[in-house]
Amino acid sequence: MPAIAVVGTQWGDEGKGKVTDLLGADMDYVVRYQGGNNAGHTVVTPDGTKYAIHLVPVGILTPGVVPVIAGGVVVDPKFLIAELDELSAGGVDVSNLKLSADAHLIMPHHRALDRVVERYLGSSRIGTTGRGIGPTYADKVARMGIRVQDLLDPGILTAKLEAILREKNQILVKVYNRKAIDPAAVAEEYLGYAERLKPYIADTRLLLNKALEAGKNVLLEGAQATMLDVDHGTYPFVTSSNPTTGGACVGTGIAPGKITTAIGIIKAYTTRVGSGPFPTELHDEYGEFLLKRGGEYGVTTGRRRRCGWFDAVLGRYAVRVNGITDLFVTKLDVLSELKRVPICVGYEIDGEVFEDMPMTQTDVHHAKPVYEYHDGWWEDVSECRKFEELPANAQAYIARLEELCGARVSVIGVGPGRDENVIRHPLI
Repeated sequence: MPAIAVVGTQWGDEGKGKVTDLLGADMDYVVRYQGGNNAGHTVVTPDGTKYAIHLVPVGILTPGVVPVIAGGVVVDPKFLIAELDELSAGGVDVSNLKLSADAHLIMPHHRALDRVVERYLGSSRIGTTGRGIGPTYADKVARMGIRVQDLLDPGILTAKLEAILREKNQILVKVYNRKAIDPAAVAEEYLGYAERLKPYIADTRLLLNKALEAGKNVLLEGAQATMLDVDHGTYPFVTSSNPTTGGACVGTGIAPGKITTAIGIIKAYTTRVGSGPFPTELHDEYGEFLLKRGGEYGVTTGRRRRCGWFDAVLGRYAVRVNGITDLFVTKLDVLSELKRVPICVGYEIDGEVFEDMPMTQTDVHHAKPVYEYHDGWWEDVSECRKFEELPANAQAYIARLEELCGARVSVIGVGPGRDENVIRHPLI
């Protein structure tokens, strides 16, 4: 059975959690393949219960599904345990969770360095959450990371901490005038986490490949989105991992040929959290309208999201980079009551119009949106379940997004609930 990847196509917060939750009933495994607890999904179940999911896969909410945290994720063990406890208290069975032995651990020195470095950058700051994600990935690439499997060997964990903190403490104390971190205290703390996490630790690479060989359904769930990809996003204002479909292969150990469906989640307008270029950003009453109507505040951080009109340049780029087969347009309901709805169809840079992503960071920063305008609709679309039930202008808007992005729009979200969707083509 081929694997299905779910990826964000903009700067995150597109509604990936809703999609993963929607498909969860048909899946045997739902896998989180990259990122850390710097992102979140809001899921509203049929009984109206709202869950804020940060680190574990959204599939954990679906009975019978095996939720997997793969090796490409960076894990704060204290946060993970707290999230599992919170879900358990809410009646969610978390016993089936599988945690990759290869996943890298977020350590106290990662969080300390993340916060202090961002503070010292001042106006040049990236806009991180300060949760240690970037420094953990940096140490992973530098081959000085600590992994989940190290929790199972106290000797290795202690030796690694002593070696790593000899360097990190020099930076914290002599460069940033912060207190040194005691390796013995950290080892004791993390070995305590090991007792709680040991039942979940598994060889997830082998687990997932055997599942696919046995014909099981596997859903690959990314955090963040294409334009935050460290290689393909608006660098350096990106995350430290690969939320694209290529990252799903690296993060899980599943071969590229086994991913035959890539579902791109794309909001009916555009939002962004943190610093960085945003060509269609609005600083007027329409930006406030999208913010308030869309409830655009970060699930994990509560940060206010920057809002703007739909950017088809980004959409087209994401379809190409990810090999997207189906688009899931979310939050169409937010656009109701607008007299006209603009779509950015290109960028004007130094007098020339470009329909594709600019090559350089400088050009992206200087890009001015080129809009075409579509008539809006006043009707409430939240009760629509068939495409023909949508207002004619809403249908035309979706058709134009499909044409501009170069992939079919298979599902349209018309509300936050699991069932509030217009399904044009089955996703599986």
